[in-house]
Amino acid sequence: MRATSSRARSVAQLVLRTGDAPRSQTNLRVVATVAPMPRVLMIDDDARLAAMVRDYLAPGGFEVTLAGDAAQGLALLAVAPGFELVILDLMLPDADGLDVCRRIRARTDAVAHVPVLMLTARGDPVDRVLGLELGADDYLPKPFEPRELLARVRAVLRRRPPAGAALDVLRFGRLVIDRDARAVSLDEAALALTSHQYELLVALAERAGRVLSREQLMDLAPGQSSNGDGAYDRSIDVHIARIRAAIEDDVRRPKRIITVRGAGYVFARQQD
Repeated sequence: MRATSSRARSVAQLVLRTGDAPRSQTNLRVVATVAPMPRVLMIDDDARLAAMVRDYLAPGGFEVTLAGDAAQGLALLAVAPGFELVILDLMLPDADGLDVCRRIRARTDAVAHVPVLMLTARGDPVDRVLGLELGADDYLPKPFEPRELLARVRAVLRRRPPAGAALDVLRFGRLVIDRDARAVSLDEAALALTSHQYELLVALAERAGRVLSREQLMDLAPGQSSNGDGAYDRSIDVHIARIRAAIEDDVRRPKRIITVRGAGYVFARQQD
């Protein structure tokens, strides 16, 4: 019975029989469509914990796929798209969870937007801050109560924009980017940016929370002189400085476009 009910998540058919109805309506079939179960990928080498999480989330309507290491998890994301959430352990046998999160956020397809909930047994708050800066949507320390995990999973999915939602206007506090009009405003005042600076800003804003290297920014907003030389590479820094001058309250302490040493730049998700 349990296996049968789990498979009945696509279409359920209810047959009503009424003795008083005319013969032509004796068998009335009502077809009801049931929403598919949210698909969750859990990347954790603790097989026992992962199985417990899968069994706990299943009655809540979640279909959980397990991966025992980073390589398997990233491979599943590449070949089996459609996951709506990744539960990611920070300590994996073949890679650091922070690096896995960075690689997910650096992708150029829909996988880059999949919410990530990080788990860790480490007690260092620096890991939590770094994970969130790299694009994780939430963070839960081990050991944890299963009910809290379920609540956080549901909260993360509630915050996710619905599929197909219009994102022509990006809003980050007082900063508004209108992609249809190719216009940027701060406190409702229009900002003057060159075409290339606008493209760089949009590339960062569309991937808020993800660290982008200069090379990635060159690919996303190549400009007119992108030939792979070092001079153009460094010109990214010049353009970022000019964008900051337009959108930051204090360019010496930027809060919108943040430099990550040795890695690149990240556009802050939460802004005033």
